[in-house]
Amino acid sequence: MPLVEVTYAPSVAEPKLRELGLVLPHLVSKAVECPEEPYDGALQPGDVEVRFRKLGPLDHSGLDVVIEVKSKWFESRAANRQERVDRLHEDIRTATGLRDLGVYLSLPSAAWSQGD
Repeated sequence: MPLVEVTYAPSVAEPKLRELGLVLPHLVSKAVECPEEPYDGALQPGDVEVRFRKLGPLDHSGLDVVIEVKSKWFESRAANRQERVDRLHEDIRTATGLRDLGVYLSLPSAAWSQGD
């Protein structure tokens, strides 16, 4: 289950953030798809967690939007992580029109459990 945190500048319009929130679950799932966790296109509750946070007065950022993706480490994911994050960045730009953004992909050793 990827965890996605979106940090954004106050100047980014709410409709653009809503649009981003709608496309991120699918785009992130495609980006981190691997044999160990295949993506069938049918997202279920708990498959992708997306959180938004506005930059505060003490934060420093040179970008309007920074998207941090954390997804469990698998060798097959790690082998081409740069290609994955480059593709995700381009897919987000294409889907939303956002230009001033950065995408960070982290693959920690992790586990996930979720109740029914």
